[in-house]
Amino acid sequence: MPSIQEINQISPCEYADALPREQFVDHQIGCLWPQPPRISGPAFTVKCEPGDHLMLHAAIYQANPGDVIVVQGDSNYALAGGNVCAIAKSRGILGFVIDGVIRDLAEVRELQFPVFARGVIPKPGAKKCYSPLNQPIICGGVQVHSGDIVVADEEGIAIIPQQQIEAVYLVAKARTDKDNQTSLQQWQDAHKANIDQLLTKFK
Repeated sequence: MPSIQEINQISPCEYADALPREQFVDHQIGCLWPQPPRISGPAFTVKCEPGDHLMLHAAIYQANPGDVIVVQGDSNYALAGGNVCAIAKSRGILGFVIDGVIRDLAEVRELQFPVFARGVIPKPGAKKCYSPLNQPIICGGVQVHSGDIVVADEEGIAIIPQQQIEAVYLVAKARTDKDNQTSLQQWQDAHKANIDQLLTKFK
């Protein structure tokens, strides 16, 4: 089984060789500050009811160091702000992937805490609704289970099902190694030959 450090060395682009489209989070969910580091870790799943953020605020105290908190929410009210992100970072949580919005972006950017979300809004949600933590959720169109591996950077967000981690890693690692051993000229030659062959079908 690959380590988290080994998984994190590979871009989501290479995991695209090993995972179907439905394992990649909606492209409108992205990091809210430029050039974030790549983060990889087990998903700690959270469902926030519409207009409410109680369970994300609970999750920052229950998630383990090295986890990525993944949230099913909505975009009408902020699910987190600067203090929540600061506490999460201090507890070793790697980052948030939120199907929703946050606030205090300047504070989050200064913290350099990776938050992948749909955007920002000043108005916070309420704290009135309970949902069990670490249940299956839908985030950005992807079903996420607790313990699935999240790989997120500026290229996008891949969700690797827990039972497929080793097989997916081996495919992505092979693609990475192949790319590293191929010069641009070699790639161009093979690419042109392939494109020319494909175009002959339309003549």
